[in-house]
Amino acid sequence: MASELIELKGHIIDSLSLPRVLDGILAQGGRFEIEEIKIGKTRPEPSYARIRVNADSEEALENILAYVEKDGASRAWQWDADLAPAPKDGVFPEDFYCTTNLETQVRISGRWTPVRNIEMDCGIVVEDDSARTMPMNLVRDGQKVVVGHRGVRVEPPERKEPRGAFEFMTSEVSAERPKGLIVREIAHEIMETKRRGEKVLLVGGPAIIHSGAGPFVERMIECGYIDVLFAGNALPLHDIESALYGTSLGVSVEEGRPAAHGHEHHLRAVNTIRRIGSIKEAVRQGILNTGIMRVCVQANAPFVLAGSIRDDGPLPEVITDTMEAQAAMREALEGVGFALMVATTLHSVATGNLLPARVKVVCVDIDPAVVTKLVDRGTVQATGVVTDVGLFLMELDAELRRIGTGKEEKCLAS
Repeated sequence: MASELIELKGHIIDSLSLPRVLDGILAQGGRFEIEEIKIGKTRPEPSYARIRVNADSEEALENILAYVEKDGASRAWQWDADLAPAPKDGVFPEDFYCTTNLETQVRISGRWTPVRNIEMDCGIVVEDDSARTMPMNLVRDGQKVVVGHRGVRVEPPERKEPRGAFEFMTSEVSAERPKGLIVREIAHEIMETKRRGEKVLLVGGPAIIHSGAGPFVERMIECGYIDVLFAGNALPLHDIESALYGTSLGVSVEEGRPAAHGHEHHLRAVNTIRRIGSIKEAVRQGILNTGIMRVCVQANAPFVLAGSIRDDGPLPEVITDTMEAQAAMREALEGVGFALMVATTLHSVATGNLLPARVKVVCVDIDPAVVTKLVDRGTVQATGVVTDVGLFLMELDAELRRIGTGKEEKCLAS
């Protein structure tokens, strides 16, 4: 028989951390005894539980402890984190600790130290009594990496005060939601993010342009509601096609009818930008007078365009090296406090993998499977809105202009 004491602290009842840990122990073939439990009597007051975990072997016990750690359980008797050197560039040592997107601490020299740059599916590198996450491809030979689970603790999500539909519906996916109420809550979340001095990220797909919602996104960027844009090659390409030819995928944005030789427009658009040299240069020369990319350039809103194997062209600013694109996304996520993901599955999942769980995420798509995929891959904080993206962005733009950010006159005038 192998045995270990574990602890849970914080809002372990409201966040369901305690029942998940107990269920996890049983699901992994273990047994538990609750030795002490204290339930907070007020909303701000945290709770505490000390639980003895029993298993048939030391190996089984370690597996159980690793399994329940993601829900905030930590060993009651703590040691410093175990470290081992990376054997070579781009390779973690055996039994390296694999991070989640939850706030994490490691014990170094007898002190609990917060892990910087929280991101799922990374390792933890310790240097000069500080710790940070590190993607596998960036670790270098000899760097000290946390191995095993000893001396590591994960903080469960804090209790969130219900504040309307947005908080109640986190991580649920349904087409039968009060869309107007959801839009108002999202608008208020964007406003709160801006008031905290944090950035709002838009992760967008080409359906934004196809649905005719481009002007609404333009205005939100121009008015300062959106600070950073992530996309692939398609959104900027069809945005530029719309600016140059008035079509998206050869279909008139205004009339909804195919244009003569419209199937050529997206290729001619990308060829024009490649001839000029860049999207920014096309804006500077006055070639692009409208569109999302034009507003990004003029508003100095950073954008990261991550390409794929199916791209046409691609546009000059599209990053075709996936690791380089990932690094650019990480850098651009600095200071982001809210992410709005609209009509793009792959870029939404990729971005979600880079975000800490404290960053609120709203994923909007006509297909509920997109949100399900995002949550299943670890972005459990995501809220799903199943609706037409064009109508959603139109309503969100109107709501943001209604409540304002100190730029009401400019926004209303546009």
